[in-house]
Amino acid sequence: MKCYKCGYDIITDGKVFRQETCPKCKSYIHCCLNCRFYDVLAHHQCREPQARWVKEKDSANFCSYFEPSGAQKSVSTAKTNEAKRKLEELFKKK
Repeated sequence: MKCYKCGYDIITDGKVFRQETCPKCKSYIHCCLNCRFYDVLAHHQCREPQARWVKEKDSANFCSYFEPSGAQKSVSTAKTNEAKRKLEELFKKK
């Protein structure tokens, strides 16, 4: 996942503890702005209907529905890049 504040790539195993911070900018990781359910246009700015309202979206919270945003995206991006590299090697002009 990427830090919402500085864009630093944070490696997680899917579990993020409440007080964890970004190694680069020290902002909280377990916050709404880093959650996959965060959506500015959704009710309470969250797509998880059972989640409670959180006032400070950039602060650590106790939400049990928190899931790191982009966790799956970064894995699929790596696979996509690998596939592109293999295709380029295959069709490389000599």
